[in-house]
Amino acid sequence: MLKELRVVTEPDGGTGHCGMGERDTEDQGLNRRTLLKASLACGGIAGLAACADRVALPLPPPRFGKKLLMPYRASPDRIIDIKCCIRPFRPQGPRLDAERVGDKLVVHNYGHSGSGWSLSWGSADVAVEKARTALPRRMAVIGCGIIGLTSAITAQRAGLDVTIYARDLFPRTRSVRASGWWTPSSRIALTAAAAPDFADLWERMARFSWKTYGSYLGLADRPVDFCDSYFLSDLAPGESRPRRYQERDGDYASTGMPQHQSEFADYTARINDVEPRSHRLTASDNPFPVQSGVQSSTMFFNFSSMGHVLLSEFREAGGRIEIREFHDPSELASLPEPVIINCPGYAARDLWRDSSLIPIRGQTGWLVPQPEVTYALRYRGVMVLPKSDGVMIHNVDPNDMGDLYGLGDSNELPDRADTEDAVRIIAELFSRLPA
Repeated sequence: MLKELRVVTEPDGGTGHCGMGERDTEDQGLNRRTLLKASLACGGIAGLAACADRVALPLPPPRFGKKLLMPYRASPDRIIDIKCCIRPFRPQGPRLDAERVGDKLVVHNYGHSGSGWSLSWGSADVAVEKARTALPRRMAVIGCGIIGLTSAITAQRAGLDVTIYARDLFPRTRSVRASGWWTPSSRIALTAAAAPDFADLWERMARFSWKTYGSYLGLADRPVDFCDSYFLSDLAPGESRPRRYQERDGDYASTGMPQHQSEFADYTARINDVEPRSHRLTASDNPFPVQSGVQSSTMFFNFSSMGHVLLSEFREAGGRIEIREFHDPSELASLPEPVIINCPGYAARDLWRDSSLIPIRGQTGWLVPQPEVTYALRYRGVMVLPKSDGVMIHNVDPNDMGDLYGLGDSNELPDRADTEDAVRIIAELFSRLPA
């Protein structure tokens, strides 16, 4: 039998954060009695609005009611897929400059690391703006991942005729092997390597993407969605444990590879005004068998429906896709379009001989869909997200390396043992619930 988790949510006193907790039942009864007396004095419940300007009612804070959090059915025998991808990390941040290749203007748009989905629309807006300086009527886009598709659609919305040239269609790209959270600052750059104005550019891209993704909310197939998310810990608030990985010597400047998590830039505070705020769970409203937790809301992307929506929009606007693989930049000279937006992802390391790209391996496991589960969680390095096409479980970080985990690893072969370890961690969490 499945166990039910109960949690009550309510505002925490007007700070803007979503608070959680139980109110004293006697106070609730008093509020109800006061309201009833006031309503009768004004001629019944229907008279409340009519006498609101004459009687000061001690209204209680609005309540959202109780929520049932169904447990995840986490077990290795429910694994239906394992996907592995390479995130293209550039210490300087995404490449968005332009150059001439023969008589073609090429605008680059790659190197977004773990922020590709999140920054895609904003990055496309920057790239298309640069491409339009050549006043083209036709444009080519290299690549059919999320960066390529959003660049192509953004160009169409600017009135351009667009053709995508790609080795693989969207369902076979690395984009659908990502995790698909809203993570616009995930290993996006190194603080010391990024240009002085990059933080401003990042903020522009993040805000543009956030607003654009909002236009896809509420569609029938849920290409973009939100859910509550819980970050859980077996440690008490304020308690910390030493990292399990060995500290490295040097830094990016001396070794050519980041050596410490603190080297990665974090710009999330720049968009705190648009992202949902988080709050810490108290002992009385924490429904999980852990010492502490933080609750927030998470935007995420359902790959199958999002791909269908974007490809449909692109084709309905007259877009064309040609399957073609490039091995050298000089081959772009044969394209009929005068302007090209280059979105090859990690393939740019070979195609453009861009040795600044560093691979970051990432793996996700996929369990049988659970429509009754409507919240995400992170616990002991494992992230779980209930998507429409399956429960995504991000592979565990066994050495607690943070942003350094997977760095420099270009192996894209799935490791089932990694996913099974992650599944068992989540299964053990829910096994501690009382019957």
